[in-house]
Amino acid sequence: MARIVCLGEAMVELSATASGWSVGYGGDTLNTAIHLARAGHEVAYMTALGEDTFSAHLRTAWAAEGIDGDLVLTHPTRNAGLYAITTDADGERSFTYWRDASAARALFELEVVDAAMAQAEAADLFYFSLISLAILPPQGRQDLLLLAARVRDRGGIVAFDGNYRPRLWESPEMAARMRDKAIATADIGLPTFEDEALLDGARSPQAVAAHWQRLGCGEVIVKLGGQGCLLADGTPVAVPKTLQPIDTSGAGDAFNGGYLAARMRDAGIEDAALCGHALAGWNVMRRGAIPARDEAAPYTAGATISPQ
Repeated sequence: MARIVCLGEAMVELSATASGWSVGYGGDTLNTAIHLARAGHEVAYMTALGEDTFSAHLRTAWAAEGIDGDLVLTHPTRNAGLYAITTDADGERSFTYWRDASAARALFELEVVDAAMAQAEAADLFYFSLISLAILPPQGRQDLLLLAARVRDRGGIVAFDGNYRPRLWESPEMAARMRDKAIATADIGLPTFEDEALLDGARSPQAVAAHWQRLGCGEVIVKLGGQGCLLADGTPVAVPKTLQPIDTSGAGDAFNGGYLAARMRDAGIEDAALCGHALAGWNVMRRGAIPARDEAAPYTAGATISPQ
């Protein structure tokens, strides 16, 4: 069983329903963390929450999913962030956020963060995203990159998702600069072609993979949405047939969870990509960024997950 640490911002989630709104939780790296825990790995989530009622609810809910909460730090004055999801007739989602003063943004300013970093350094796999960097102030970003480098120096694996959300950044140039610094710390890269094209005009998935590899990230999986993904060696891996998606929230996070869960059990890269597609396909047929687990969920204790 791998010891995995995922770092980022997780928030209270409001999802539109026919009768109103349902309350849950989500956040890109948290979604992946939960999928990894459901797949049987030992997973800790590193973030900061407040002392408010919603923060207490999030801690309880994550513990019920098997997430180790030792690295969920407490900010004395800030609270958990909040976001709402609405979807159109094709299942495409849009988000509204209330996160500017969330506790997670001050994670590396807390006095106890050094002890948490020391624990996180010992991870077999450390996972973060460009959103994890985006929410932090400049010094926090440097601290996160230092943590990733320390994990790698100690023999752990670092995985990085290039989730680009323009509204979170001062400028595209700053986002691209921080992305490249993060890539240089990573062993596994999980970019999305659409994000890369938006960020710096990448012209093809092959160009994205080449850029990430030039910066030192050897295992790059370029996600192509409904078209599947492209492996670093140029092999395309198609998405198994699915019905019309209900909600695409968290699809990429689910892919990452399926892929990393399989790789941490020594599955081959192509098999792991199929696992990622299977889990993402299950996710988009249910509402919410992290749907409740059910009998159809493609988790297993074995090395691979069937795409069927």
